[in-house]
Amino acid sequence: MLFTQSISDESRAKLYSYAYALMLITIYYNIVEGLISVIFGYEDGTLSLLGFGIDSFVEVISGIGIWHFLKRIKQKGEETRDDFEKTALKVTGTAFYFLSAGLAATAIYNVVTNHKPETTFWGIVISIISILAMQLLIMYKMKVGKALNSQAIIADAKCTKTCLYLSIILLLASLGYELTNIGGIDSIGAVLIAYLSYKEGKESFEKARTNKLCSCEDE
Repeated sequence: MLFTQSISDESRAKLYSYAYALMLITIYYNIVEGLISVIFGYEDGTLSLLGFGIDSFVEVISGIGIWHFLKRIKQKGEETRDDFEKTALKVTGTAFYFLSAGLAATAIYNVVTNHKPETTFWGIVISIISILAMQLLIMYKMKVGKALNSQAIIADAKCTKTCLYLSIILLLASLGYELTNIGGIDSIGAVLIAYLSYKEGKESFEKARTNKLCSCEDE
């Protein structure tokens, strides 16, 4: 079996290779998802999809920091952050704060001007794909983390749930608009995405300051 409790050095090396691969998949997936979401969000005037896409780009910065973190854990076995990782967390946190402020302000403007998206069809498609992708990533990250007994990898898997929640919000907002044609539903979805982005920004600064692996450690 691949995932076992007692593993040899060779198996451990393979598991870390899987962990790297999963992290790289996460990074490249977010890049592609971000590009597609921003393009369709802008063209269709869908604020929730646009915000979702920008959030994906911010996740790429976070993913690079985590990839560096995993690489160093394998080499030194220390699950503490270095200066590069702390800087990546601070940059990520700042970007999330700017995103949440921009989304909230634009959502208010859209409500005041009674803005309506042309369609939220692509929001439905992208969110469903993202939900499936995030569930798979969470599952395999948890398996690898438990097999290596790595709290860092397990924490990353748990933190990936935030991306899953964002996808669910996008799906509900997109479906809601398609069914009702009420423009405010798209704005509500954007505000909820802004709220989760704010929380992610706050958690990024907290992790940089306290060396906590994930806010989920308090759960």
